[in-house]
Amino acid sequence: MEGSSIMRKIWVTLTGWVLLVVGVVALPLPGPGLLILLTGLVVLSQEYEWAERRVEPVKQKAFDVAETGVATYPRIVLSGISASAVIATGVVWGMNDVTIPEIGPLGPRLPLGGWSTGSGIVLSGLVAWGLLLYSIKRFRPKSVERQHASRAS
Repeated sequence: MEGSSIMRKIWVTLTGWVLLVVGVVALPLPGPGLLILLTGLVVLSQEYEWAERRVEPVKQKAFDVAETGVATYPRIVLSGISASAVIATGVVWGMNDVTIPEIGPLGPRLPLGGWSTGSGIVLSGLVAWGLLLYSIKRFRPKSVERQHASRAS
């Protein structure tokens, strides 16, 4: 193997695994965990056949979840409120003026407070809003058609 191809494989492997782990950790949290996981698999699929075989099922699951998330207006509203709450949390975290109760090593200030952390949280909320708008544009017409078809039968 040539030196540059070894470096490429190392880069692809490290990047893919970091994205995969972050995606798995983010699955239960608000945000695009499934999409980050999918991105990690896509990166790893450049070098590994096992990852390539898993891209399509994870992609389909991500799209199914996105479509389900915009199937009704209450879900859309709840997603928008959640994304806005994440942004507000990031702003509060960034200002670092909040005092919290001292519990063990935590307190009286937020851990890792300041704009370095707050801006990352705000960015997550903006990504969530972007994904919500994308999902509405891409999947909402299909959901509405299915609802009308099921009512007609």
